[in-house]
Formats: sequence, structure tokens, C-alpha cells
Amino acid sequence: MKRIATLLLLALSCCQCAASQGGGRFMTIYVMDLPFRVEIADTPEKHALGLMHRRALKSDYGMLFVFAEEEVRSFWMKNTLVSLDMIFLNSAGQVVGLHESVPPCTADPCPNYESGLPARYVLEVAGGTAKRLKLQVGDKIFIPID
Repeated sequence: MKRIATLLLLALSCCQCAASQGGGRFMTIYVMDLPFRVEIADTPEKHALGLMHRRALKSDYGMLFVFAEEEVRSFWMKNTLVSLDMIFLNSAGQVVGLHESVPPCTADPCPNYESGLPARYVLEVAGGTAKRLKLQVGDKIFIPID
């Protein structure tokens, strides 16, 4: 019964999240065996918008940027209102770069944060999440994408 109630609450929160975030596509990924509900950014328009203008981010929520190829990635925090962890992942879901608690950009030009190594995915989660989970370069994140 507890499991059913938990699943029902998760489904309800996902519906509320989708409604509040503009109805984008979502999926569940696993970071250190913990589920995270992530919004999928898989088009140039979604890549450009990212998590801009969001005033808060739940501790188990994020955005997964999906790219066709692995290459060195560079992100910035323009118009982002909350601190974020940027987690760069290769095609196998292995962490290849990590920037923790990146602050919002308050003046131009905004600094760039690079992956260092080629990355196919970039996961953005609330600032401090990587530290809380003791996430490190080399760790794997389960992403149910081929």
C-alpha cells in the first residue's frame, strides 16, 4: 500500500511539474541509485533556454541536455536564477566533468563552464546535489536513452 501511495504521489508531482514547466518531456534517471525527474532538452531551442528564469528547483529534479554527438561542452548561467551543479556525461553515462554550485550570472559577460572531456549529456541539478551525493568524475548515472 505504501508503494502504491508513493507511486501515486510521484505521478501527481510529475503532472504538476510538467504543468508548471510548460509541459516538456520528462524521464526518470538514477544518480547514485536515487531517482531524479529530469526535463529533456534535446533541441537547439531547449538547449538555449535551459533552466533560465526558474526561481526554484526541487532537490530531486533537473534538466538533461541531450546532444547527438560527444564533444567538449561549454555552458553558462545567463538568466539562471538558482545555483546549479553541472554534470557532464559521456555516451555511457559516466561523469567526465563536474562544476558544483555554479552561481547565477548577475552581470555580462557570464563565465563559461566547460566539460574538459567530450560529453554527450549535461545534467543540471540543484546546487549542492553532487556534494550531498558525493558524486565524482568516473561515477555512472543511469540514463534510459540509447
